[in-house]
Amino acid sequence: MTNDSIFDFVVLGSGVAGLTFALEMAKSGTVGLVTKKDRAESNTNWAQGGIAGVMAPDDSFDLHIEDTLIAGADLCHREAVEVLVREGPDRIRELIAFGAKFNTERGSDGTEHLSLTREGGHSRRRIAYNADLTGREIERALVTQANAHPAITVFEHHAGIDFAKSPGDDDHVCGVYVLDTTEGDIALFLARRAVMLATGGCGHVYTHTTNPAIATGDGVAMAFRAGARVANMEFIQFHPTTLYHPAARSFLISEAVRGEGGILRDKSGRAFMESYDERGNLAPRDIVARAIDAEMKRLGEPCMFLDVTHISADELKHRFPNIYARCLSYGIDMTKEPIPVVPAAHYSCGGVVTDLDGRTSLAGLYASGEVTCTGVHGANRLASNSLLEGLVFSHRAAQALHKAGTDEDDTTCRGVPPFRPYQGRVRIADTEALKKRIQTAMTRFVGIVRTDERLSQAETALSVIADEVDALYATCRPTEDLLELRNLYLVAQLIVCSAQQRSESRGLHYNTDYPETRGSERHDTVLVKEKRPGQRPGMAAVVAA
Repeated sequence: MTNDSIFDFVVLGSGVAGLTFALEMAKSGTVGLVTKKDRAESNTNWAQGGIAGVMAPDDSFDLHIEDTLIAGADLCHREAVEVLVREGPDRIRELIAFGAKFNTERGSDGTEHLSLTREGGHSRRRIAYNADLTGREIERALVTQANAHPAITVFEHHAGIDFAKSPGDDDHVCGVYVLDTTEGDIALFLARRAVMLATGGCGHVYTHTTNPAIATGDGVAMAFRAGARVANMEFIQFHPTTLYHPAARSFLISEAVRGEGGILRDKSGRAFMESYDERGNLAPRDIVARAIDAEMKRLGEPCMFLDVTHISADELKHRFPNIYARCLSYGIDMTKEPIPVVPAAHYSCGGVVTDLDGRTSLAGLYASGEVTCTGVHGANRLASNSLLEGLVFSHRAAQALHKAGTDEDDTTCRGVPPFRPYQGRVRIADTEALKKRIQTAMTRFVGIVRTDERLSQAETALSVIADEVDALYATCRPTEDLLELRNLYLVAQLIVCSAQQRSESRGLHYNTDYPETRGSERHDTVLVKEKRPGQRPGMAAVVAA
């Protein structure tokens, strides 16, 4: 595609956040949905555990709110948490109406109801699930609906390059420059009413991650370059339990495995979580990840072990069929032996700052899902709140736009200049080598445990890499690899810069130079782009009280 396209709404990302918004806005206009890979490939599709919501008689909104606030280490925005929790059950019911299937069971009265499980940090069983492939089931239902809707046009294998601005208004986003990664063509997708950013996370900024290959921080980087506010990027959640095996890529062992009774042990069989937290194996993820990391370092071992052998084999195979099959494919029978596990980068709790209706600091640009900082997660995400967040805040953004009414005036789309790429060619070997250097620096210096010296070393290493990537981008025609590389180094810099602003340890950010949590540091870390002529996307840190 080489011609410009105009839609009422342009959506970047095809996970739960992007699809939910697209389906709702298709009721009142045309939608162009842009996705880097196949429409079903997203962090949503890889989510195993489930989706949290108050659906049981012994549960309450207050309990779910309190669990979320506790997990967030006193940094959540309470208003955002209340919106998430109180509106969540209705969004789950809408998913079921769309055709999403969750496990059910019969009560003592013979009626069928949702089967709910419990995960770390939750005080009640409130996680709706479909075996251990909940995300895939939700994605299937939403993709089926999107495919059938005549107002939605899906552009697979298309990657966003940068946002387009309205001529004369540098704070108004009116579209996005897009690369067709199959043909190499570049187009301008214009939006009469709004652009929705729902590109997911940035797990591949680290060497080991549970995320799919597309999670390269594109949305955060694009938004920051455009001038949007970004916050709390220092809080990267490491999932405590991913499969440790030399032949396996990082495969997530769901939080629900511990929720159903899994016990973390060292090589000798000693259970150790009670030594770190009174909640033991059901402690929040940040505590569990640090405990595993500490035990590995103390014992000089490459992994710890998750033991479920005390649970019946039939129950394990029924509850976790995908995990059981994957482990077995690597010669690990979880019904008979503990699963070797290690922490891996999993979820970003920070991102593009939005209000409660998904608005960013740039007019015309909305955002939802993992790419955002809504205030819901604070310094640490409560398990299974992520899918819920995408549903709730995409719905709220759509309702806000419905309420605003239809504006047929597309003058803001006129006069946007075309993208003029350079014609040099970049070698895949060069981009792969630079990507590995970014991941190595982040894994070595900005992992689960940090120090000021390590952060400084990361800053220096990334600055050198940034110069090399910028030189390539300034002379070479964009490719998917080059675009991802450009985004990865910027997101890595944002994480480091955010971490350097926080002189304490809180939630997912643990700095041994500041081991205590300090009340004076109870604020978001907000970063904004410096606006100096001719300067590349440098960072001016603004600490917002």
